[in-house]
Amino acid sequence: MDFTFTEEQQAAAEAARGVFAGVAPDDVPSPALTRGAVADDFDRALWARLASADLLSLLLDEEFGGAGLDAIALCLVLREASKVLARVPLLENSAAAAALQAYGGPGLKSSLLARAGRGEIVLTVAANGRTGHDPAELAVTARQLDTADGQGVGGPGEPGGGEWVLDGVQTVVPWAYDADFVVVPARTEDDRSVLAVVARGHEGVVLAEQISTTGERLGELRLESARIADRDVVTADGAWQWLRALLTTGTCAQALGLGERVLAMTSEYAGKREQFGHPIASFQAVAVQTADRYIDLRAMEVTLWQAAWRIAAGTPGALPASGDVAVAKIWASEGVRRVVQTAQHLHGGLGADVDYPLHRYHAWAKHLELSLGPAAAHEEALGDLLAAHPLG
Repeated sequence: MDFTFTEEQQAAAEAARGVFAGVAPDDVPSPALTRGAVADDFDRALWARLASADLLSLLLDEEFGGAGLDAIALCLVLREASKVLARVPLLENSAAAAALQAYGGPGLKSSLLARAGRGEIVLTVAANGRTGHDPAELAVTARQLDTADGQGVGGPGEPGGGEWVLDGVQTVVPWAYDADFVVVPARTEDDRSVLAVVARGHEGVVLAEQISTTGERLGELRLESARIADRDVVTADGAWQWLRALLTTGTCAQALGLGERVLAMTSEYAGKREQFGHPIASFQAVAVQTADRYIDLRAMEVTLWQAAWRIAAGTPGALPASGDVAVAKIWASEGVRRVVQTAQHLHGGLGADVDYPLHRYHAWAKHLELSLGPAAAHEEALGDLLAAHPLG
């Protein structure tokens, strides 16, 4: 078996390193220095560079201007982005576009995908539910109507023969104030999950500002009898489950990249910082702690690639792919927390200095740890899967 990345995947990672080489974590707005949101928008200049390098269209087919790559390639790029705390909706835009390509209708594809791949519009996903702990698809109800004249309402896709009415609340939607369209999971009256593509300024859509631990502006998305054209609603079975798995795996890639950068910073500092005439890296207690965190990162990495491969290949296994995604998220949540806590401890007071970037990584790590469910939520999901699919 060949576990190496393909040439195309490695090329995507190399292109990402080139784009992110100009991003300085010291320049990332600090939540410790800013009251409220750290910025009104994401890094549009970096977004343009990603578009120029064709990194926004990695998962799109050639007909939409993409490279036709897979979840593994996206995770390689997200890993690099997180090392420099890149303030761009790369995960959400890429995952939403990939889901619409795989499950959406022709109208949605033709109107959105090529533009999203070129960076002309931004897509995001409401994936956290009403409270951040309950399933996102249960936070919004979707009721289908038939219009008398056979016409739907306007939207990203062409008018269809009916429309849907959405009601509910989705919390902590990333980049909600900056995205042009939000992909909203919802539940129908017959207990099916659908995905609705909702324009930010659509009638019946209300946003309320929320602030992440990173200082980034999130949004509470309130849908009040919002009418969405039938052609802007994805009803294919498995669409939301696939999108959520890709989002969760991408979050694991971000946690891995952040953890790797933080451990490198800690190793460099411990090699220079002296106590009693010796670098603290030579002390056994320090060496053991850093070795434990290295093991965490390797476990995060192997479970990440297993989950990304299951999504990309669609290969059956003893458990559904959601089981591998759950394992990856458990390791990512626990591992990134342990890495930044150890780094903070070994840096001493310097770790809390706002002139040093570690506090920014700590804030981002906490956000990633809890995004799309903390470790405990995925442990419970994994337990349910094991109960439903006994091994052996």
